[in-house]
Amino acid sequence: FSYDRTLAGEDGDEVSPTERWTAPVVDGASPTEYGNRLADSGELVSLASGGDADWDRPDPDAVDPLRAARYVASMEVAHEPRVRRTLRDMYRQSAVLSTRPTARGAASIDAFHEFYGLHLLRDKPVRDHFPSDPAELERKRQRLDAEEAAELERNLRKAESDSCLRYLSLLRADRSGDISLQVHLPYVQSSFDDPNVEWHKRPSSELVRERQNIKPMMDVLERCYLPAGGDTDEWNEERRRVLRSALLNHLLPQFESETRRDLRDAAVKAGVAAAGESLRSMATEGPYRPSHYLGENRFVRPTGDIPVVGVCSSSDAREGTYLAAVTGSGEVADHVAVPGGTNVDSHRERIVTFLMTSRPEAVVVGSSGGVGSRATARRLAEIVQVATEKWNNRFVQAADEDDEDFEARMESFRRMHSGMDLDDDEDEVWKCNVDIVDDNVAQLFGRSVRGKKEFPEFPTNLKVAVSCARYAKDPLGELAYTWSAASDAGVFGTEMLYLNIHPLQRLVPRTLLLREYERVLCGVTADVGVDVNAACAHDHVHGLLTFVPGLGPRKANNLRQSAERIGGVVSNRKAVLAKRMLGPVVYNNAVAFLRVRATDQLEDQRLHPLDDSRCHPDVYQRNRWAVKIAVDALELGDSVAQDDENAITAIRDIMDDSQLEVKRLYDATKSEWERAYGSGTFNTAEWDPKLLPPESWRDKIEELDIEAFADMIEQNGSGKWLTQLTMTKWELRMPYEDPRKPMEPPQGARLFKLLTGETDASLCPGKHVTGKVIKNNDFGSQIKLEGDVPGFIPLRNLADDHVESADDIVQVGTVVNAIITQVKMDHMCVDLSLKREDFKKKSSEWERPASLAPLDPYFDRAAALAIDAEKDKERDERLESLRLKVGGTRIEGDDDAAEGGVAHRRSGKVTRRACAHPAFRNATHDTVDRELKDAGDAMIGEALVRPSNKSCDSLAVHWMVRPGCIKVIEVLEEDKDTDASIGNRLIVKKEVYESIDELLGRFIAPMNDRVEEVQHHRKFMDKLEDEVDERLQEMKRANPKGVFYQVCWSESYPGYISLRFIMNRSCRHHTIGITPDGFLWGGKTFGNLDRLMNEFKKNPQGPGARKPASAPSQSSSSSQQSYTTATDSISRQSSSRWGSRVGSSAGGSRDSSMLVHPGSLQGMPLPPPAYNQAPPPGQPPAFNYH
Repeated sequence: FSYDRTLAGEDGDEVSPTERWTAPVVDGASPTEYGNRLADSGELVSLASGGDADWDRPDPDAVDPLRAARYVASMEVAHEPRVRRTLRDMYRQSAVLSTRPTARGAASIDAFHEFYGLHLLRDKPVRDHFPSDPAELERKRQRLDAEEAAELERNLRKAESDSCLRYLSLLRADRSGDISLQVHLPYVQSSFDDPNVEWHKRPSSELVRERQNIKPMMDVLERCYLPAGGDTDEWNEERRRVLRSALLNHLLPQFESETRRDLRDAAVKAGVAAAGESLRSMATEGPYRPSHYLGENRFVRPTGDIPVVGVCSSSDAREGTYLAAVTGSGEVADHVAVPGGTNVDSHRERIVTFLMTSRPEAVVVGSSGGVGSRATARRLAEIVQVATEKWNNRFVQAADEDDEDFEARMESFRRMHSGMDLDDDEDEVWKCNVDIVDDNVAQLFGRSVRGKKEFPEFPTNLKVAVSCARYAKDPLGELAYTWSAASDAGVFGTEMLYLNIHPLQRLVPRTLLLREYERVLCGVTADVGVDVNAACAHDHVHGLLTFVPGLGPRKANNLRQSAERIGGVVSNRKAVLAKRMLGPVVYNNAVAFLRVRATDQLEDQRLHPLDDSRCHPDVYQRNRWAVKIAVDALELGDSVAQDDENAITAIRDIMDDSQLEVKRLYDATKSEWERAYGSGTFNTAEWDPKLLPPESWRDKIEELDIEAFADMIEQNGSGKWLTQLTMTKWELRMPYEDPRKPMEPPQGARLFKLLTGETDASLCPGKHVTGKVIKNNDFGSQIKLEGDVPGFIPLRNLADDHVESADDIVQVGTVVNAIITQVKMDHMCVDLSLKREDFKKKSSEWERPASLAPLDPYFDRAAALAIDAEKDKERDERLESLRLKVGGTRIEGDDDAAEGGVAHRRSGKVTRRACAHPAFRNATHDTVDRELKDAGDAMIGEALVRPSNKSCDSLAVHWMVRPGCIKVIEVLEEDKDTDASIGNRLIVKKEVYESIDELLGRFIAPMNDRVEEVQHHRKFMDKLEDEVDERLQEMKRANPKGVFYQVCWSESYPGYISLRFIMNRSCRHHTIGITPDGFLWGGKTFGNLDRLMNEFKKNPQGPGARKPASAPSQSSSSSQQSYTTATDSISRQSSSRWGSRVGSSAGGSRDSSMLVHPGSLQGMPLPPPAYNQAPPPGQPPAFNYH
């Protein structure tokens, strides 16, 4: 190519032939002759064909002298900028993306999977993810009016955003290994394609670029690259081979890579924007407004700073429930604790006294307690009613109360409220209501460094209760407080990454996400404003100063220090500049967003009313135009405007007049509405005076012509001030009106999600769930599902046949596997069914919840149905073969077995089990281990059950103790119906369990609690044994007389603890077992680790220390398999106490691990350790434990 020549089709036909690039033509010789001639002359090196590796010569014996030249020519075509630009645009318009389920995805994705609808997209145009062509969009706008054009643009933006967010979900599914994502040109159908093979099942060998439709691109290139005057077919074929090589080997791979990159960038941008919008909806939620305020509009009666009681209801019986009273400024006034294992009803009197002392206007209960929070809220509502009645009737003598009892009660009231005059509050009516609020932010505060710094002595749940009350008072303030904590690297806002703001937030870069969060909080803070005195006085409000435009973390902190220097209070905006709290430029940018509100410290000072407004001081201090507006509206003389006191009085009078007008407009609008539509139909909360037409206003400020005043100012050369004067007009009417709507208590689907953690995506009709029967009644069975979600099986759904009583089908305590028929989120209940016809329905036959995103238009539903049909067929065949296998097994005691007079014994072979429990796997040891490890931290504490390969009468439980450590526990089965069934009695160490659920609940769950106790113990070190020993030796060298000890995980025995200590010069250790009842040491079980430590201090040698009969072998699960427990005091050396470490290659079955009592092991006792020798006469043991 020649870059100074025009290519064919580039600028039309007006270009002269001398300026147009033309393809060179070789006269006379064919390509082969021409290549041989160049090769013979030495101008071209002849390269033999590479056989199968050569894309253009299938014959391995052929010699291609033009191969290198063809490659150079294709590279030249592929790197020509004009060619790339034109073909890139064509590729972007024609490219499509398709998704196919992988083997893993095909097995797991069904109609209830999170990736359903994403796994079978077929030929979805890529252009849907990018903005429309500006020229095409402009042509559409020309045919529409302004409103229709705006609607079109909104729809296009929404469609683009939805497509990008969907692509972000596709990336997540692709990274998880469930689907395969491909960007390509449409494939060309071939006559060799098998019509019986679905498109998503075609092998990857058929999905190559050679099968893509590149004809449109080839046509464009041929018009440019082939000679206009024509040439021989052989030379044109050579040129086509060059173009095809350029497309397939150079351009298409690059276009695909660029398109993937652009798609990812657009998706990330859309994901960041969506997360920012979710945060904006949280930040623009206004303060909680009690229900007794709902009869009045917030513009007529603002909520103000009200006292609130926050409640953290614990779902853990070991943790208490706390009520924290928070004042109007957000400070903690008092709190009360309800011990764990009890409910608020058992402490009714204490809570009533607490509520009467603090007298909150609202009690907000955090949602983290799950369904228990709802019960706590109901009980507290009854207690609040008792407390309010008792307070409001405190001066009323009861009919059965004599004068002496009445005086005694009044005296008790006075002692309780010694700090106030009860007689002055005689007419006060205390009202309070109880609601549930989202405590996502509060839970983060309770476990953060901020919470520990502000309330170092408070337990976690009490800090959560405090933050819950603060969040109800000001959600924006708590979000800003969350941002204010910096990470170790000095990055602000990292705590917000732990909030569940958007489901896709973890798929976008953290830096972009934090930048968007900061931008959103800055915008909302600018709309709401910041009380400068409250922000400088209280830590939990100070974070708002960071987001004031013109400030930032450093300037906000400097402003607070300056306020403390001048006495801790700012009396007016002018003082901020006069006392050099801010520089002139920063002051000019930030002052309009800083509010100076009345406080106790300023009650003796006359505050300027516009210092608590959005008006800039230039409007009412430097230019005094706001004063001019007030004076003219009141028809006062110009002399009044010159005096500051009279000016402030005029501004207050005009503001009072406008407030009365707001009240009049509200009453008039409400009266007119109810006269037309009936009493009680007016929506008080939604009324907004700013939406009323200007002619409705009759206040004095409406009589002024603001536009004429602005024109006069502009004519005087002072600039354009119409916008500022219009804002001043509204600020005089409603100073710093809060644009946020009051917080609405969660209801319906939102409340259901907060209390249960379930949504329509995770809990929907047709899904299989497991639950426990807790009660039977005349209408059906009440079920408790996982997560304490209430479930109910109506009598008609207990069986296919008629059912008289629920007890005939299920009993209390039975664990059932049911199917969901309806989710009643408003009633906080899930309807279930045990009917066979419901179980037979395919997942695709159940109705998809309307709240879920609609399926992509390019989703191949027919292919999804075909896959479901194949799964159903395989399942039926598997069940049928299992039925035949089970049916052909003769069990001891069967009639068939007794025909010959000899009972036929069971085979004893290891059999696949017919078990539908979600924790059961018909898999091998290595497969189960791999599944646990691949799941990562999500499976810590979980357990999977499989058939043991020891015998047909045992199971193996794989328990993931900690990351990388899996303990295998042998379970003996008894009372089995068949070889393929699970025993009705499951035995572990003589303890009998009747089901897998009971085994997991009574055996694994308590041991998880023990593991958590170990990890949070003060003596626990999450290090290797050698590292712990080195630490102990360092402490011993620092204090030779001390006895130091620590606990860590045992390396030789997975799932066991190693108690390591040093008394003389060498480190020793004891191995401690974990059981559901506690910690096992020397044949004795200790309820907690502290009791074991106390016993260790009394007897460091350890009771009944014995050596194991054989050393344990290693496991592939955690580099060491769990085997029979070690002795409780075992030396790390096998040959002697000072010899080498115990080997790990001893034999033994991999399924032989059980929780065995260490005292039951047979073996020789260890030699007495050195520390057991008696001290010299007259010298008592000098033990000083650390």
